[in-house]
Amino acid sequence: MTWWKLLTIFLLFYTLIMGFLGDVPRLPILNETIRNLYFHVPMWFGMVIILFTSLVYSIRYLSKGKHDEELDLYAVESANVGILLGILGLTTGMIWAKYTWGDYWSNDPKQNASAVGLLMYLAYSFLRSALPDESQRAKISAVYNIFAFMIFIPLIYILPRLTDSLHPGNGGNPGFNVYDLAKSLRPVFYPSVIGWTLLGWWLVTLRVRLRKIISKKMTITT
Repeated sequence: MTWWKLLTIFLLFYTLIMGFLGDVPRLPILNETIRNLYFHVPMWFGMVIILFTSLVYSIRYLSKGKHDEELDLYAVESANVGILLGILGLTTGMIWAKYTWGDYWSNDPKQNASAVGLLMYLAYSFLRSALPDESQRAKISAVYNIFAFMIFIPLIYILPRLTDSLHPGNGGNPGFNVYDLAKSLRPVFYPSVIGWTLLGWWLVTLRVRLRKIISKKMTITT
């Protein structure tokens, strides 16, 4: 097992232990739910980083004169893992919303934009399965992936800031950076971001290896 995989395991164990047992500040309304900062937000950070990785592989795939199947594999599996992290982030966000806003889904602009963004990436997966020709599927999905990311980032980070929102850092609400959290939350928050991101990349590499094994078996069988 490589060093970064060991680091991933250590950081996630550290996050889980400190997330449930570590000291946290008693902030108005948030109270103990502030612990979700170690899970919900880092999962979204990891999602964006992994989706950006998918974007890079799609650009590399299109820029090569001779298309590389491995680049396409990393692009699609990075997108799949990004969707998984996005669903986990949305779910933990809904749980947080229940205890702070009073409902799992309150049609907040941030929630709606996040749901639309994830549906857009789910459409990316359906697009690939709808195209039978491998070369055509890889090219079209790579182009779609580039445009999807360019729309996704403004959708979840810019548009919610332009309207009324309950979400911290949006609609005039203060973000967590306005609080003095250096001594209590940041020593856990930043390792958590690294841990969830590395876990996402680990899942990408596993899925790519699995796809290669399945493809090799199918080639031998035929």
